[in-house]
Amino acid sequence: MYAIVEIAGHQFKVEKDQKVFVNRLQTEEGKKVSFDNVLLVADGDKVTVGAPAINGAQVGAKVLKHLKGDKVIVFKKKRRKGYRVKNGHRQSLTEIVIESIVASGAKKATKVEKEGAKKAAPAKAESKKADTAAPKAKAAAPKAKAAEPKAKPAAKKAEATQDLSKLTVAELKEMAKAKGVEGISSMKKADLIAALS
Repeated sequence: MYAIVEIAGHQFKVEKDQKVFVNRLQTEEGKKVSFDNVLLVADGDKVTVGAPAINGAQVGAKVLKHLKGDKVIVFKKKRRKGYRVKNGHRQSLTEIVIESIVASGAKKATKVEKEGAKKAAPAKAESKKADTAAPKAKAAAPKAKAAEPKAKPAAKKAEATQDLSKLTVAELKEMAKAKGVEGISSMKKADLIAALS
């Protein structure tokens, strides 16, 4: 029995107990992984082809180790121009061993994520109930927030004048246009900063 499965963007023909080198997976060594994107399963003369993947099919594997592949030399040259660049590259790989091939009846991993989202939704509902139970604390909070903004505008203006030099000419022109300054098309950066401040 063999299967063609897509793992980390590449398609592999795999059999049980086969070792495969795939692009680096974000799974720790020794942990099990499952791949749902099974494109073909063949069991003797019986061949099942997906469109594009087979529903319920799954390939189970175990991560053996993470390693780097052999060095590949990337050499670029343009003749008669004195241009030569030499680079090396080692691909990050993961060695896995195929433990099982299930043709049908496997559960998809995405359902687990959806269940996790459903569990998070009731927690939000509980937090809303807690918020409605303490309206007095909420009423006091806006008063404190209203007192703070009065002190902030002066600080914001000081920051704005300092930050104008960091902005681009296009951003300064947009700000000037919003304020209604005329003749911005011929202004330089210093003129725009003077007009805005």
